[in-house]
Amino acid sequence: AMDKYGSDKPDMRFELLLRDVSAILKDCPFKVFGDAISAGGIVKGLCIPGGAKFTRKEIDSHTAFAGEYGAKGLAWCKVESGGFAGGVAKFLDAGMQAALREAFGAGAGDILFFVADALATANKALAALRCKLGKDLNLYDHDDFAWCWVTDFPLVEWNEDEQRWDSLHHPFTSPRPEEMDKLETDPASVRSRAYDIVLNGVELGGGSIRIHSPQIQERIFALLGIAEAEAHERFDFLLEALRFGAPPHGGIALGLDRIVMMMVGGESIREVIAFPKTQ
Repeated sequence: AMDKYGSDKPDMRFELLLRDVSAILKDCPFKVFGDAISAGGIVKGLCIPGGAKFTRKEIDSHTAFAGEYGAKGLAWCKVESGGFAGGVAKFLDAGMQAALREAFGAGAGDILFFVADALATANKALAALRCKLGKDLNLYDHDDFAWCWVTDFPLVEWNEDEQRWDSLHHPFTSPRPEEMDKLETDPASVRSRAYDIVLNGVELGGGSIRIHSPQIQERIFALLGIAEAEAHERFDFLLEALRFGAPPHGGIALGLDRIVMMMVGGESIREVIAFPKTQ
């Protein structure tokens, strides 16, 4: 989901998939691409069929929209039968152009958009732009329902500001058993047993298999920087219950207001709940 749609809530009613083209553009003389890749970032893009008809004003509008989601800019070029034109086309040699055509399945009359930045920023900006273009260009039937389960979430994510690991879901979510041995050595690669159910880009429910072993729970607390004394002070009721024995367990919570919103074609849950809070 993150690779192809840039989001863990993918709207699968239409294609318009994201592509990582860092390997193709790593030697591109366009400094923005090279700087992003050298800094450990990525160059990711979208191919919009028929997008070569976009005016410069429309391209600037899409660039501004991507900027609202953190992108520092939106590089672009149009695909013509004889080669690429406009935007960053002058930086792309024949080999790069051929590789980009193949990667995107691009043809004459299309336009390519690129974001060069940290992976999270590129995904966030392009995911939002993808959904906007899907709606603006009528790339899907509004009566379609495209369901999916999203699984294999990372267990933790690095908090750069506080220099520590945070739970992506919550600290009681179970790691995948086959990856338990990497908790202390490579926590970023450990996946959780969490799952979401998504419809048309809206998360309608989420849940997880919970930790039922006190030893594993204590390892998770330690990974999150929660000292043993603090863990017992805050969560001793849980750890004590787990020591008495708990079966494997899990569940899911469904957002009924969101489900009703989707059923009636609403844009916000404020349209379907009895006493919506004021803005």
